[in-house]
Amino acid sequence: MTTAPPPPLGWIGILRLGLVQTALGAIVVVTTSTLNRVMVVELALPALLPGVLVALHHVVQLLRPRWGYGSDVGGRRTPWIVGGMGILAVGGVLASIATAWMGKDVVGGTALAVLAFALIGVGVGACGTSLLVLLAKRVAEQRRAAAATTVWMMMIAGFVVTAATAGHFLDPFSAGRLVAVTAAIAAIAFLVTLFAVHNVEGDAANAAERERPSKTRAEASFREAMAQVWAEPKARRFAIFVFVSMLAYSAQDLILEPFAGTVFGLTPGESTKLAGLQNAGVLVGMVLLALLGSSTWGRRFGSLRQWTVRGCVASAAALVALALGGFHAPAYPLQSVVFALGVANGVFAVAAIGSMMDLVGVGRERREGVRMGIWGAAQGIAFALGGLVGTGAVDLTRSLMDSPIPAYATVFVGEALMFLVAAVLAVRVARPLPAQDRARRFGTQDEPVTEMGTS
Repeated sequence: MTTAPPPPLGWIGILRLGLVQTALGAIVVVTTSTLNRVMVVELALPALLPGVLVALHHVVQLLRPRWGYGSDVGGRRTPWIVGGMGILAVGGVLASIATAWMGKDVVGGTALAVLAFALIGVGVGACGTSLLVLLAKRVAEQRRAAAATTVWMMMIAGFVVTAATAGHFLDPFSAGRLVAVTAAIAAIAFLVTLFAVHNVEGDAANAAERERPSKTRAEASFREAMAQVWAEPKARRFAIFVFVSMLAYSAQDLILEPFAGTVFGLTPGESTKLAGLQNAGVLVGMVLLALLGSSTWGRRFGSLRQWTVRGCVASAAALVALALGGFHAPAYPLQSVVFALGVANGVFAVAAIGSMMDLVGVGRERREGVRMGIWGAAQGIAFALGGLVGTGAVDLTRSLMDSPIPAYATVFVGEALMFLVAAVLAVRVARPLPAQDRARRFGTQDEPVTEMGTS
């Protein structure tokens, strides 16, 4: 007797999984933002220290394919989501303890912080990878753009609400209060996750998993599984696309406000508002694509793959406009261009995430976790390098040029070129393979090929 798979998730189920992203964002924002400020301001430590620790949590996410492989072998994602959130919660609390300890013993506190941020990276990777796979497997194709937008907006909501709440309870500041607030946030986040994932996978899905013939399970070693997935053209191309596009996406973060201050003469408050305007544009772009991607009328304007390409090209155009704007400062519509850049980034981000959800099931069966893990690792490397590439390129070009204007323009144009390369890569990912190549690369009798959706 074969057990039918559970029906696709409705909006209640999608919102429940979105709560996991909210919980994840709540812990991450405390460790990467609040603790960063405490180390630099209250403890007067070098800004390089939190920078290295945050980079460490990105680097550790190179292990995402291993966590994805573990969930493939077990056939269930829920234990990895819950376990990852537990590790993340422990890492967050340890990071706050380490920060408090630095006030008395910098060496000891730093050593504990290294362990804590490594745990944070492990927790984010294990939880986030399995969560995306579960979303991809349980959300209908026509809802994937809207689901991606919903989940990411809920993560941003976690950032905003936690930052405001933590800020309220941290005053007046003390090391003990820092640890207590962080521990409370971690505990709430873990409990929310337990509620959010309870029975979302469904008993039917688990029963169907148990009934699979054993030879279709992920019996290969992790190294063999990695080699199998990397041999899949679509998975390999998409990994390269993720790396290039996310490198371009993250490289702009740390140079936009200095550009606005140096070239346009904006005050710190004004440049902060400019960054807020960009984030508002990102949200508008996400919501716009969610509306287009989840309705029959909207899908007439193109598939997620086409919107991925359009988002990359629009982001490149906005960056070129920024580069040109420096030569016409201050009489240039900087705010409008930055908002447009945000909208383009939002469209690109949701389309890319939706395409990721489409592609995770393309290729050899029982490799969804490894596939998603490879893409997550590519994103982690890109984000770890992005800030270094952007700021380093500005420093290098400014040392070679007399004026900061052409220096910033050169870097923005370089980022635009990366987005154009990413657009070409996205087109190549969508290119169908010849039938004989699909059979040779992917197909086996017990592992059918699933083509990429047209959502």
